[in-house]
Amino acid sequence: MFIARRSLIILLMLLVTVAGVAAYDSLSRRTLPPMPDESETGYAEVNGIRMYYAIYSKGRGAPILMIHGGLGNSDVWSLQVPELMKSHEVIVADSRGHGRSTRTSEDLNYHLMAEDYVALLDRLKLSQVALVGWSDGAIIGIDIALHHPERLTKLFAHAANVTPEGLFPDPPGPPIFPPNSPERLAYERLSPTPKEFDTFVAAVDKMWRTEPHYTTAQLNSIRVPTAVVVGQYDEAIRPEHSRYIAESIPNAQLIILKGLSHRAPIEDPALYSKTIEDFLRS
Repeated sequence: MFIARRSLIILLMLLVTVAGVAAYDSLSRRTLPPMPDESETGYAEVNGIRMYYAIYSKGRGAPILMIHGGLGNSDVWSLQVPELMKSHEVIVADSRGHGRSTRTSEDLNYHLMAEDYVALLDRLKLSQVALVGWSDGAIIGIDIALHHPERLTKLFAHAANVTPEGLFPDPPGPPIFPPNSPERLAYERLSPTPKEFDTFVAAVDKMWRTEPHYTTAQLNSIRVPTAVVVGQYDEAIRPEHSRYIAESIPNAQLIILKGLSHRAPIEDPALYSKTIEDFLRS
């Protein structure tokens, strides 16, 4: 692959707040709508951090927890939440160090971030949720399915890898963002540590290069009903790796989003929301 594997994912996944309301996809140059009005928002003190969350609860269906990808934030879901909240309570949050959430000096890792989300569910008094995860969010979902399966009713894991080898290879070194790049400006606007963007990018890049490492035996042990979802033209995930994950998790569905890439929720939001709903009803 001719560009760094996760450099691309950053461009794909990082949505920037524009004028404090609208999000921006720096690759497609598409301005995304603002998130709808939430019924509750705040910060939860979990595992030594302050974790931003928002709840959208017009619907009365089973609650859905939606987890964004690496270097992004919960505004990534602005095209899905308005539709899903019609029939569900929807919870979004910013992962450790991402968006509005803080982080500690501890190295980032998927299990730690998964434990943050479980602690958030405890704070919100939610015993079970369906989990929708995109990229790093899907890996976090797999970790929760492994270690806290009782907390999940279903797992929609989009563009996950379970080993670093599941990604297309890339040259060494973290991605570099110019001073006025949308990514850097978004971090400076949202983060409680606005001057630590480069340190944060390096920490996430280190995690990408060294994690996760879930074994076949671990995947075989998952009993949460799971959909392994991937775009037909995903630029980051090897197609055979998605098939391996689906074949390793008992009774998992493999859903290929035809004609779409890693940015599927942005490229075809209506199809993406319908795919989620169809899986939750199945």
